[in-house]
Amino acid sequence: MTPEQLSAPSSPARQSRVLVADDDPRLLNMLADLLRERGFDVTEANSGQAAIDASARRSFELALLGLDMPGVDGFKVMSELQQAQPDCGVIVTSGETSFRNVSRALRRGALDYIRKPVDPEELLSIVEGVLGKQSLIRAHDMVQSRLESSESLHRYIVNTSPDIVFMLDEHGYICFINNKVEALLGYRPEELCGKHFRDMLDDGDAARGLHALQAPDISPDNPRVLEVRLKTRGNRATTRDFEITAFPVDPQTWPHTGETRGGYTGKPARYYGIARDVTERKEAEAFINFQAYHDLLTHLPNRTLFKDRLELAITHARGDFQKLAVMFLDLDRFKVINDTLGHAMGDRLLQAVTQRLEHCLRKGDTLSRFGGDEFTLLLPCIHGMDDTRQIALKMIQAFQTPFRLDDHDVFVGVSIGIAIYPDTGETMDLLIQNADIAMYHAKANGKDGYCFYSDTMSINSANRLSLERDLRLALDRRELMVCYQPQVCASSGRVLGLEALVRWQHPERGLLYPRDFLPLAEETGLIGKLSQQVLDQACHDAGLWIRDGHPDLRLAVNLSPSQVEHPQFVKTLLEQLQTHRFPAANLEIEITENVIMNDLDQISRKLQDLADTGIRIAIDDFGTGYSSLNYLHRLPIHTLKVDQSFVRSIRSRDDGVCIVNAIIAMAHGLKLEIVAEGVETDEQLHYLKRLGCHQVQGFYYGPAVPAAEIAPLLNISKLPPSRTG
Repeated sequence: MTPEQLSAPSSPARQSRVLVADDDPRLLNMLADLLRERGFDVTEANSGQAAIDASARRSFELALLGLDMPGVDGFKVMSELQQAQPDCGVIVTSGETSFRNVSRALRRGALDYIRKPVDPEELLSIVEGVLGKQSLIRAHDMVQSRLESSESLHRYIVNTSPDIVFMLDEHGYICFINNKVEALLGYRPEELCGKHFRDMLDDGDAARGLHALQAPDISPDNPRVLEVRLKTRGNRATTRDFEITAFPVDPQTWPHTGETRGGYTGKPARYYGIARDVTERKEAEAFINFQAYHDLLTHLPNRTLFKDRLELAITHARGDFQKLAVMFLDLDRFKVINDTLGHAMGDRLLQAVTQRLEHCLRKGDTLSRFGGDEFTLLLPCIHGMDDTRQIALKMIQAFQTPFRLDDHDVFVGVSIGIAIYPDTGETMDLLIQNADIAMYHAKANGKDGYCFYSDTMSINSANRLSLERDLRLALDRRELMVCYQPQVCASSGRVLGLEALVRWQHPERGLLYPRDFLPLAEETGLIGKLSQQVLDQACHDAGLWIRDGHPDLRLAVNLSPSQVEHPQFVKTLLEQLQTHRFPAANLEIEITENVIMNDLDQISRKLQDLADTGIRIAIDDFGTGYSSLNYLHRLPIHTLKVDQSFVRSIRSRDDGVCIVNAIIAMAHGLKLEIVAEGVETDEQLHYLKRLGCHQVQGFYYGPAVPAAEIAPLLNISKLPPSRTG
């Protein structure tokens, strides 16, 4: 057979026999149908055992195997195929992302792998590529067997080899190299002949490559196989990865003739070698390894890599008697932004957050994305809490500037929990857990801050888990009750409105007030369901009183920040009012200043939409939040509620009295109503009346009471002081 007759095969034969094995019936049918449409002769097997049985009855050019089949898995099928049909190529499919399993399959002879879910175009491309390679291999084997005794055909094999073939003299100088070196590395063969083999090697691999050839036990039966990087021509910084197989040869077997195409010096050869380009395989391995240990969105280390580095850092710190810190970071308001602007914007925000956080790190610190909007940070070699505090403050400061996403200026904060080794944890899991607990305490303290872990937090956390379980049950059973505290006209003593306040009669802990469980509801995401139940009950009760002869009665309801920030807040609230046929003009929602200042533009639009329906807006705990009063004239505010801490100062005559005076005077100037909270004594009531305060509420007229006790109070023209007042 002449070289001209040995043309490379074109595409794989359309009637190539393919075995498809997978335990997922839908995937198996999809793969089989797809291959049949392309003309392949397909045999289906719904299990590993079925695949082995099919291979015993029929030969195949290619097997497409699922790795994780129950019973007989893909690895067992591969082993059986290698013994029964060694020429059958194997492609594996797997939903497993572990680099270990994929690498194991490749080492056992798999020619390629496809990750589930399978992309049809990718599948067909890989199948045809593998069959093409198999066809080339079979052709190559056929040529080799037929032309083994022919020197001219040996030369043909060398010159048409897909690999670089080279020979070295006893000192390591190149005495022959085939033409393939020009296609793969850009060198002409004559440029390299006569030069030392080290000139081709990357500087970092030169010593290792030369040492392998000088090993005393190298022989034709024991060749050296090593992976090295070879330089490309023109750009010395560019390298490609090659697998080199080299062994000594008898110089008498090499014909000293210049007829062989390629470079040849005519000198006796001492070593024969083949260099196979494995760059694509190495890149695939590197990518699989990156996927296994990094977050693909932010390119940060993932949870697995972070734990590995933390474990190593603890070992070093223990041996060197040093300290380290673990920080647990959670983004504030990320969910609202993600729900409002969409997941694509949320992903861009996470990438921007990553860039800012990385600018706050020291060399040697490890920042990882732990999952969702949670990050962890490892700070090795710290001297104490001050080092950690400075980095925490630096990160919080980095979030003060808004993130620009297209036309949106997005504000997001960060809550940070910190655990110090070995003071607050000596193991990897304990440090992460304690930092996580401290982060939740930072959120409970107002968000956008940091908190160091302390032992008392573990006790609180255990109680928190128990309380969370009980709260979920209470919500499912609708066991929470709504009480009402009258808002009384300071001049006439008549009840003008009622503030709805939730209470929980816990079976073991007794009566719990909002401060005992609302922060937990906010933190665990139960606040939405809780608030809906409270508003449903309050609208039902107040609706009865309004229809029973008190048409001007106002219902005041507190709203949590997460409710107001939710993109469906206005729609949900109006739907609840419509469900209960509750008049919008009788409802007053109470929000805090902090909620408004988190995103003034967005909140102002929502409040204006509500005000347009007749709903009144009140600022609760006025004076305790932001000092900027710019929002008062920008928002449809109707009422200011003076915080009870200022009202309490009337009795002691401290600086809080001046704040009460200022708030009431300002409200008069802006034509806003005033409600003073926490009024308990005659002295406080008379002082507020002299200032012109419109309404008061507090223990002076009694605590919040169940709905059954409210109806009689509404019929009293002047509410008397309570005995508890």
